[in-house]
Amino acid sequence: MMKSQSSKDRAAFDIINIVAGLALFLSPWLLGFATEAYAAWNAWIVGLAIAVIAAAALFAFYEAEEWINLVLGVWAVVAPWVLGFSAVGAAMWAHLIAGIVVAVLAAGSIWFTQNHPLSTT
Repeated sequence: MMKSQSSKDRAAFDIINIVAGLALFLSPWLLGFATEAYAAWNAWIVGLAIAVIAAAALFAFYEAEEWINLVLGVWAVVAPWVLGFSAVGAAMWAHLIAGIVVAVLAAGSIWFTQNHPLSTT
């Protein structure tokens, strides 16, 4: 039974979230969709927010930071369809990949912080 997530594991999760957030932030320029207003602005705002919140979590862990990143990750996944840029392949995939990574790591961090066992057997 895994009782709680160590601070080293949380730091690794936060570093990966920083990288994912920065990748999403830079993706409009790197993948060529900076002229797509909704896609680019969403990538810049959400990517920067993810990176800043994950960086803050490196210095002082609060569960609220993980919940915020979970929400931002889920938003990044659904944003291409909600904001109407799912036809822009590069933007859609950048949001989808970054969002899944951030949401899964944040959910995992929340799960293990809550002292849930890996299995009930």
